[in-house]
Amino acid sequence: MNKATFASILLVASSLPLAAQEIWSYDRCVQYAKENNISLQQTRLSAEMSMLNLESARAQWQPSLSFSTTQGLTNTPWVERGDKTVYGSNYGLNAGWTVWNGGERQATIKQRKVQAEAAGVTAEGLETSLEQDLLQIYINLLYSREAIEINKEASLLSEAQQARARQLMESGKISRVEYSQIAAQAEQDKYSVVNAEGNYASQCTELKRLLELGIEQGVEPLEVDWTRDEVLAPLAPLDESYRMALIADNQLKAASLQAEAAKLGERVAKSSGLPQISLNAGVGTTYYAPGGAFGTQLKRGFNENIGLTLSIPILDQKKTKIAVAQAKVSALDADLTREARQTTIGREIEALYTDVRSAQARYEAGEKQVEAAALSNDLVNERFNLGLVNAVELLTAHNALTAAKRELTQAKFMTMLGKKSIEIYRTNHTTL
Repeated sequence: MNKATFASILLVASSLPLAAQEIWSYDRCVQYAKENNISLQQTRLSAEMSMLNLESARAQWQPSLSFSTTQGLTNTPWVERGDKTVYGSNYGLNAGWTVWNGGERQATIKQRKVQAEAAGVTAEGLETSLEQDLLQIYINLLYSREAIEINKEASLLSEAQQARARQLMESGKISRVEYSQIAAQAEQDKYSVVNAEGNYASQCTELKRLLELGIEQGVEPLEVDWTRDEVLAPLAPLDESYRMALIADNQLKAASLQAEAAKLGERVAKSSGLPQISLNAGVGTTYYAPGGAFGTQLKRGFNENIGLTLSIPILDQKKTKIAVAQAKVSALDADLTREARQTTIGREIEALYTDVRSAQARYEAGEKQVEAAALSNDLVNERFNLGLVNAVELLTAHNALTAAKRELTQAKFMTMLGKKSIEIYRTNHTTL
């Protein structure tokens, strides 16, 4: 498919009815995503499940109490005396309580408490990750919208140049070939506008995906205008940002809590190899028919029992030994995960600092390039209007100005994306 065909398709698509566009600020996007993102809601459900697991562990300290009854008929067809068929029933109320189970309950409660805390922190970490994704898409949207304006300016200029070139061609000051070159540039600039609009629409779709919005709802970012001083403002010291990130990072907190939970898992595993003491008590009675009166039988059959059971494991097919070994492996793995996260934080922050400083240098150079390219373009256009330069010189100056503007805009948004990303690392949140 050639460029002209592609541009035509996009132009036709743009003429179709679209969803009403609604202005969304960055803060509104973040808040809405935190309330509606499906992955985040699932993570919160996992955190809620961890709280229920903790409640279940605490409930192990409570005694058990149950009521049971058995109703049955016994038939002895060959009995010589007495009734052949006897109806019997018994009723019992039984209670049990584990006095000591090797410290498993205490260790399990501590482990579940840490796991519940880790699940909550993991959900908060996903919120931060979601905000980072939103930040990148939102700033890309702002850049795409500004790129559309740059391309529109270039297209308007090339249209004016094409009109002037036609006049010069008709007066015989330039050739038809030179006019064709300028006309081709005008069409290329029109295509660049359409292409930029398509990229903007694609970024809008990606933002809607993160926000879990339907196809019928349109989004448009709120205008954000950063000053030159904001773009070129120096960064905080790298080591300061790294220390703040280690404190604020929820993924690191979750990894530390998982390591702690894994170590508690060793204590839980070891408890299964220790003696256990349980207390059991119950009351019951029985009734048979034919026989005496129901109430009389219940009274005479009433009984009480209480007992203390000591269980000492001797051989358990290495279950305790293997469980302890598995818990130790999990603890080591959790420690490695924590160390890896620390390394990742340092590497990512350092890379952001490098990117921001490079983008700031590009921005300063871009300002000078735009200034020089604009001056050169004005001079070339004046000379072209007088028929003193050829089409190649005109197009070179035109493309140089457009490229310089794109470079400057890209440097600005790359700088602010890096700065805001660093701010999220430092505080878990940012504003535009």
